[in-house]
Amino acid sequence: VVCGAPSIYLDFARSKLDAKFGVAAQNCYKVAKGAFTGEISPAMIKDCGVNWVILGHSERRHVFGESDELIGQKTAHALENGLGVIACIGEKLDEREGGITEKVVFAQTKVIADNVKDWSKVVLAYEPVWAIGTGKTASPQQAQEVHEKLREWLKTNVSEAVASSVRIIYGG
Repeated sequence: VVCGAPSIYLDFARSKLDAKFGVAAQNCYKVAKGAFTGEISPAMIKDCGVNWVILGHSERRHVFGESDELIGQKTAHALENGLGVIACIGEKLDEREGGITEKVVFAQTKVIADNVKDWSKVVLAYEPVWAIGTGKTASPQQAQEVHEKLREWLKTNVSEAVASSVRIIYGG
């Protein structure tokens, strides 16, 4: 179990939660240091005793305009610096209704996969954007269908071992 906390509360969350629970930052940047006001680096996250980061969340993509490429770069940097990554992928309502869910989540997953060397520190979080704060929820069957398609994609494009071992969770 991993609890995602805003950066200002990472140290607090880590100090209050039992060690058996992980804590995740809700974002990090793609470089270690520099003039990036307001950003947080993997080193800063680790200084708080935190070992996970959530990347590619729908708000980061659709409110802050983060591209798949930037999320891939952040993923590589976080992993290179010893953090586990919870990588979020998911489609918007118009994409689901347009029948391009697989196209969207596969493209998002490809950029992440291109930046991962060790999948043991990666969790994929399928979060259909249309089910966040809208009152609509994906049925267990809808989520499972996407999870199964993701495993097929991973088997074909990464490896059978990764496809069978990577954790895929639902968030929405």
